[in-house]
Amino acid sequence: MMIPVASRTKSVNEYYFSGKLKEIEEMNKLGLNVINLGIGNPDLSPSPETIRKLIDSSSSPVNHGYQSYRGVPELRKSLSAWYLKFFGVKLDYDKEILPLMGSKEGIFYLTMAYLEPGDEVLVPDPGYPTYRSVSALLGGKITTYDLRKENGWYPDLNELEDRDLRKVKIMWVNYPHMPTGAPPSKDLFRQLVGFGHKHQILICHDNPYSFILNKIPMSILETDGGKEVACELNSLSKSHNMAGWRIGMLAGSGDLIRNVMKVTTNIQSGMFLPLQHAAQQALSNNKEWFDKLNAEYVKRREVAWQLLDLLETEYSRDQSGMFVWAKLKSTNDDYEFSDRILKGANVFITPGSIFGVNGEGYVRVSLCTPPDKFKESIVRINRIVTNQYLK
Repeated sequence: MMIPVASRTKSVNEYYFSGKLKEIEEMNKLGLNVINLGIGNPDLSPSPETIRKLIDSSSSPVNHGYQSYRGVPELRKSLSAWYLKFFGVKLDYDKEILPLMGSKEGIFYLTMAYLEPGDEVLVPDPGYPTYRSVSALLGGKITTYDLRKENGWYPDLNELEDRDLRKVKIMWVNYPHMPTGAPPSKDLFRQLVGFGHKHQILICHDNPYSFILNKIPMSILETDGGKEVACELNSLSKSHNMAGWRIGMLAGSGDLIRNVMKVTTNIQSGMFLPLQHAAQQALSNNKEWFDKLNAEYVKRREVAWQLLDLLETEYSRDQSGMFVWAKLKSTNDDYEFSDRILKGANVFITPGSIFGVNGEGYVRVSLCTPPDKFKESIVRINRIVTNQYLK
């Protein structure tokens, strides 16, 4: 008997990286030893104190039951203190912070809480594919807005003003931007908050890369009037090397948090308490810890630039975040280019088109790989370049 699948699943495809990782897994089974430079999966460890806190808390027999839907007060206080220390933003720990099991689920919860079927969602192109797919799954109408190199990969709000925005409910933004690495600016956030107020649009800022190769962490919530029309997702995944721990947060007005909790409390049952204790410890990492982390990323980026030079690409050296975004000189077919490198050198780099039409002709390289792996990638790619494989 065939049970009809929900029509909403027809609006999306399997996530690109899900399928690609299966392909890479099959190649590795054949002994090809693929070097994966495609995914932002931190390979470094959290602080030793964070790991010890998880072990100690997990060892207590009383810490394994269901937890509060809102997270323990101590974690929310730690998140509030973290935002004040590094972003200069005051958040009421009791009303304006909601811990999440990874910020990716926050994209779903926010969309579920605010989007009616048929409402429009402004999604960046290029941008994180999940903004588009979650909106589609929940019946939203995706309206893309262009990010272009000549505009510093910032939205052209004057261009958006010429559109009919009456049905737009949510606008997704993300700075430091993924995949382009465009850094944030106070002026950009002021313009976005003003745009949200003018058109009654919820500005959802996704901010997981603010501590990686970014000199001044910024939050849209530090902007005057920001909390009235904007919210922010953040995460310990990239900033604290805790991607697999799934610890994130949503910050915004008390009303917004209450509305989102109408969704979360009916879907999940709280975060594992030892993870919350470990997150508290991680949030106490000082500036020196982040400086050491970024010093390692600087080393990796230097070698990544060498690899991208070998591939004859153009890129900015002023990018933030844990990727390098580069324009191909030889072709606009980034999918075919990426596959040639994968098959010819057993090195995977991400084609830019997975992030949208404006990513065509670009590639993205992740810095979540040790320098020696980058150097090995250069050796492999140089071998196929010498053999005219890429010509």
